[in-house]
Amino acid sequence: MAIQFDNHDERIRYYELMLRRDLKDLPHFPLPDGYRYVFFRPGDRDQWIDIEKSAKEFADYEQGLEAWNRYYEGKEEELAKRMVFIEDRDGRKIATATAFYDIRGIDQSGDGWLHWVAVRREYQGRGLSKPLISHVLKLMCSLGYTYAKIPTQTTTWVACKVYLDLGFCPIPKNAVNSRDGWRIIKALTNHETLAQFDPALADEISDVLEGGD
Repeated sequence: MAIQFDNHDERIRYYELMLRRDLKDLPHFPLPDGYRYVFFRPGDRDQWIDIEKSAKEFADYEQGLEAWNRYYEGKEEELAKRMVFIEDRDGRKIATATAFYDIRGIDQSGDGWLHWVAVRREYQGRGLSKPLISHVLKLMCSLGYTYAKIPTQTTTWVACKVYLDLGFCPIPKNAVNSRDGWRIIKALTNHETLAQFDPALADEISDVLEGGD
């Protein structure tokens, strides 16, 4: 493919995607040496925002604060057993994910929701995302959930591939409603889980032409 896409790339046409898997037989990926898991502690909000901003989830601090307030304000006691960080050997928080639920109250399935998975930009590619996600899925299981959902989007296609690698599959309704989005993911990853989808053509993936800005 002529265009080389970043792992978080706004040039890709945006579709909302939703994946689900059961919490049986979860894969285990050990955390590399020099890192450790810690739970959220009071005062960690701004570090969470900084990680997400580094991973290009937010354009600035204000956008991150708005998201924090929408999802987590007043829930600090819950976060102490649901929000996980990875720290490096110097105690710097460099990745995060949260075992949560649908904050809108629309999903009545009782499934857990994997929230806001992010690794600082400079730490990406070091084998941290799969250990983090598998760790948080096991946490979700310990909290009593039997299934997990993960909302994502085509613009974070590399993360979507990680979820597929970890046994997540498109939920049937989303596979229909966002079929063209899944066709984009098929074209970018050629993941075996997406055998039912035809890959999108280049002009269906992005409006950016070869050699464009």
